[in-house]
Amino acid sequence: MAMECDDWGDGGGDMNAVPDGVVQHILSMLSNVRDVAACACVCRRWRDCVPYLPALFFPRNAFDAAAVGGGAADEAIGRMVAAVSRLRELVIYCPFSMARLPAWLAMRSASLRVLELRMDAAADKEAAGGGHLDCVALATGLEELRLWGVLMTNAPAWGRLQHLRVLEIVGAPLRDTAITETVAACPNLTDLSLLGCDCSGDVSIQLPMLQRCRLDFLGGGNCSLLLSAPRLESLEAQGFTWISLRGGHNLRRLSIAKSTGRVYKVDTGRLPDLEYLSLRGVQWSWAAVSSVLQCASEVKHLVMKIEFCGDFDVLQPFPEIDLVDFFNGHPKLTKFEIHGAMFAALCQKNSLKNLDSRFCIPCLEELLITVRSPLNAEQKLSTLESLVKYSVRLQSMVIRISQMKNCHDAADDFFEEICKFKYINYRKVRIE
Repeated sequence: MAMECDDWGDGGGDMNAVPDGVVQHILSMLSNVRDVAACACVCRRWRDCVPYLPALFFPRNAFDAAAVGGGAADEAIGRMVAAVSRLRELVIYCPFSMARLPAWLAMRSASLRVLELRMDAAADKEAAGGGHLDCVALATGLEELRLWGVLMTNAPAWGRLQHLRVLEIVGAPLRDTAITETVAACPNLTDLSLLGCDCSGDVSIQLPMLQRCRLDFLGGGNCSLLLSAPRLESLEAQGFTWISLRGGHNLRRLSIAKSTGRVYKVDTGRLPDLEYLSLRGVQWSWAAVSSVLQCASEVKHLVMKIEFCGDFDVLQPFPEIDLVDFFNGHPKLTKFEIHGAMFAALCQKNSLKNLDSRFCIPCLEELLITVRSPLNAEQKLSTLESLVKYSVRLQSMVIRISQMKNCHDAADDFFEEICKFKYINYRKVRIE
């Protein structure tokens, strides 16, 4: 039974002397429902603070299996939501019935601003792919929505969620049309994340207010992205074969990756404010690589981890890259991470032919070079020496020897030469 708070311990501290506002502020820092329930049982005064809690978090282990199976968990969630009259944030990770969700959202539709649901934990998983997500539209003031494990083969009937700023969907099978229609229902998004989603086809996103976007699509199939976002500052795109970006002149961070299959085309337009660029994957069309590099001439931090080039199934090495032309084309580059294929392209027979005393790399401070083959060792050492010599601000060069085949003496000889090079330039060079 709840009772009035009295003297606590031998310290003589009287909780009744603490102003109500202070007690409410302290208890408002609680969100885990187990902690909330425990505090509500301490005394009547603490229980009376429950309606003023801003957030409720139901962890995965909030209820035992018997409570979930018997419906007691849904009843408890409903009572807690009904008790917190000013609820702004509702996070449910534990199993629950999707059929009860509309009633909970309707109770707190006026105050709710943040909603996060683990749909893979829904007690009735079959219903998760139906129209139960339509009830999200009841929370008209919603600003942040995060959904885990939702099945979205059709776009939910949300109407227009004008106040929604953050949308995150994780681990969901999606149809391209469902993505397009769902995003269109949230026209004022500033943050969009679709992570670990399984989708193929043509994804079209047009969001005038979007600033940060993370798209991580699984599968090795062909999937294209058309993104129009004039205020975009950060884009991470994984799993796309074709990418077309419109209005990326404010972009500061760009990361494109594809772990399986090929990247055929990337069209970004000029990127004058780009500070960070990461290109990763097994195989890229060289036209896609060169297009992005040309558009990102002002980049400061460049990561190149592409294994091969080629437009078809045949894996091909990078074409020869002139070292002077490359660094003249990227004069603001301060940090450069080069994987084996890109480094090999800078170490070809004619890569250093344009070097002269007037050339310098003005801003480069950090270099991380991954070397995977002892082939063309002499030219690689010449390139390393040139990078140290002409990088007037170079502070650190890390040479990473990775997966090098040690089947003959060439690997040992090459590594010995690398060690000599490191000894000569011990203040700047180290080997991993």
